[in-house]
Amino acid sequence: MAQTSVASAAAAVLRAAQPRDKIFAARTAVRDWRFGRLAHVFDEAMPDRPARPDRPELLPPSQMPRRGKGGSERGRIAMLHALAHIEFVAIDLAFDMVGRFGDAFPSEFTDDWMRVGAEEAMHFALLDRRLASLGSGYGALPAHDGLWESAEATAHDPLARLAIVPMVLEARGLDVTPATIERFERAGDSASARILARIMDDEVRHVAFGVKWFESRCKTLDIAPHQTWQTLVERYFGGRLKPPFNDSARRQAGLTRDFYMTLAR
Repeated sequence: MAQTSVASAAAAVLRAAQPRDKIFAARTAVRDWRFGRLAHVFDEAMPDRPARPDRPELLPPSQMPRRGKGGSERGRIAMLHALAHIEFVAIDLAFDMVGRFGDAFPSEFTDDWMRVGAEEAMHFALLDRRLASLGSGYGALPAHDGLWESAEATAHDPLARLAIVPMVLEARGLDVTPATIERFERAGDSASARILARIMDDEVRHVAFGVKWFESRCKTLDIAPHQTWQTLVERYFGGRLKPPFNDSARRQAGLTRDFYMTLAR
């Protein structure tokens, strides 16, 4: 029996619409890769857009209702739902990274982003389970599609994708998550706070993978990483980054101030 390719396994994740199916496809892809059942072959194009369930309703970011600060149970549910949506899209972002760009890198790149995909699937499952314990669930509230819009804008260039998704968007999560954890703790919701702390620990590693492969690609192309990253952020993210920055977590991930401080506003 012929091996299934990495690309076909990644595409299967993106084609799965329902959360349960997407998690199953992600776990299957990662398990098959780790056990040597997937050929490091890129013979299938990734879909332009991943499949999505009927709910949540996807709105433009400007039309999203305000979530509040997370003190009330309603506010905490809204925050957890927003985070669950981010993690749901992040599953697709990780496997799109593998299937769309893996042929430009050694197999260790696939190792790293398969791990990211597995962890994003686990994060989503944890948040969805927490929502259920609070009488809600993924899809109960609207969400926005800004994350995938960034993926579409960078679909042609692995350097641009690495610069924007892990090194801007996920790094922003490192900046804002500690305050979110504190708000949940103050509200007496230590169960949610523990989930967010676990997610943040993993996200430091995800940003680190972004930095690692961005710098590796720059070395291959003989271009300067800091200046190249700043140029790409200006082109694909509007060029300005909003403080405050979690310099400690960013530094732990290898994303030093030399990258981002000149773009801070």
